[in-house]
Amino acid sequence: MFSGKENIRDLNVSQIGEFLISVGEKKFRAGQIYEWLWKKGVTDFGQMTNIPSGLREKLNELFFIDGVNISFKISGKDKTTKTLFQSFDNLNFEGVLIPGKERVTACISTQAGCPLNCSFCATGELGFKRNLNSGEIFDQVFKLNKLSEEIFNRNLSNIVIMGMGEPLLNYNNTMSAIDHITSPSGLGMSPQRITLSTAGICPEIKRMADDDAKINLSVSLHSADNEKRSVLMPVNKKYDLNSLKEALKYYYNKTGKRITYEYLLLGGINDSGEDAVLLTEFTKITPCKINLIEYNPHENDSFASPAKEKTEAFMKFLESRNLVVTLRKSKGQDINAACGQLANKKQ
Repeated sequence: MFSGKENIRDLNVSQIGEFLISVGEKKFRAGQIYEWLWKKGVTDFGQMTNIPSGLREKLNELFFIDGVNISFKISGKDKTTKTLFQSFDNLNFEGVLIPGKERVTACISTQAGCPLNCSFCATGELGFKRNLNSGEIFDQVFKLNKLSEEIFNRNLSNIVIMGMGEPLLNYNNTMSAIDHITSPSGLGMSPQRITLSTAGICPEIKRMADDDAKINLSVSLHSADNEKRSVLMPVNKKYDLNSLKEALKYYYNKTGKRITYEYLLLGGINDSGEDAVLLTEFTKITPCKINLIEYNPHENDSFASPAKEKTEAFMKFLESRNLVVTLRKSKGQDINAACGQLANKKQ
């Protein structure tokens, strides 16, 4: 579709300025173009109204903007709103708006599909297509913010990078997008309101610490038993719990930031008293909080949520060990809000 054209969002403002000089245009236009791309979120050069028409035509001849479109959206009874995004090359990936009492959270994707193939996740059934560009990650936030204004009459308050894909396997594009989301020359959102969730890519967890990433870190743990976790999450065969423990200690010692653990409760699999003891021992390595998550079933899976009594017993045990624990209720069950469900259906 864009054969021979370059993605203009791959250029920084200095590179845009160099291009303008090379074609006989004024360098100051680079700042204007950059603002249209990253502050106003336009995806069409024709929308850059303070840029001369001749320059707009020139830009359109040589470049494209890697914007995304919302091809489908659906809202549930609890007002959770799921969107299906489509890229310029017709790939599908998902975003979700999750309303709370005093906030609206956007859940965004970093890959089209996912290579990790976690056994409980519908995204794995899609296979892996490609990493999303920084502009495509940014554009999800821009468009979900507009949608939040339309539906809930308020801007996004939080962003969780917990949608389709493993963000730390797309490190550069993810961090570049976060820079534009948080920069005053972009959307100006606080990095403290952004949480990145990883399945445990240990070298990149350390890289986040070395890069002094200001966002919050969440780890999809789901079991503190090596053998069990390797079945649920094949990535554990490469980066096992000992490797993960060492990476998280490094991260905490360098950043001083508390880590969040996501723990999906699967009936009869990781919800026993022994599982709770192992989780307690693992999470002692640094200050942390634990989000217990109700399982949101999808088609063609064999998992189920534990009985309510078992969930309560699991949570009470953790609390008795002075851990900070929250039970996250599953939202959007009536609209296929679990990661990958909607894309699977549409595919």
